[in-house]
Amino acid sequence: MSDSLIIIPTFNEIENIEKIIRKIFSLTKPFHILIIEDGSPDGTATVVKKLIKEFPTQLYIEERQEKLGLGTAYIHGFKWALKKDYEFIFEMDADFSHNPEDLIRLYNANTLEGGDLSIGSRYVNGVNIVNWPMSRLLMSFFASKYVKIITGMPIHDSTAGFKCYRRKVLETLKLNEIIFVGYAFQIEMKFKAWKYNFKIIEVPVIFTDRKEGESKMSSGIFREAIFGVIQMKIKSFFKSWEK
Repeated sequence: MSDSLIIIPTFNEIENIEKIIRKIFSLTKPFHILIIEDGSPDGTATVVKKLIKEFPTQLYIEERQEKLGLGTAYIHGFKWALKKDYEFIFEMDADFSHNPEDLIRLYNANTLEGGDLSIGSRYVNGVNIVNWPMSRLLMSFFASKYVKIITGMPIHDSTAGFKCYRRKVLETLKLNEIIFVGYAFQIEMKFKAWKYNFKIIEVPVIFTDRKEGESKMSSGIFREAIFGVIQMKIKSFFKSWEK
């Protein structure tokens, strides 16, 4: 049994999914993995189901019929995890942009340093991104700066999707009230964790753009984040943040 579950949403990740699963299971710390599969036409689910026969007590899959958004995938995974006994629940991409070796560093930030939410941060020590076009890097960097100014959150990488939550954070955040489904979801989860006064630790990581498969990023996703932040901040003035 593991105390840690890694949630990986997938859509058309057949080039990466087996490699990322095997890499995680090769780490010195035991992890379990939950794949949230959104009806990939490329056969991603078939690969995962084949691997479940090899790792029946470590690997799980939840299938949805269509692509319903990153936020809803993670919310689905969080609810699944909270029905089990996992103490630490991770978010991670399938495409190796998040280095599996850093999972242990995120875990240690919570277990050894007392964090409630640890974030694999691209911007806490300068800019640590490899192989992104300059336009996308600038969009992401300044989006995080913008979020920091509007919300007041002392977080350098507010759109980061590589994270480890303590169970109590997800139990507190009222998952059915999470509004956003794109990358604004990542901002909203951090903002609410901060407002509830959970301890947040940013762990510096190097983010490497995917080598295989296609990126799901779009300018529309960033627009949701930019305008959603203002809406989120205004609503926060009318909410009680007692745990």
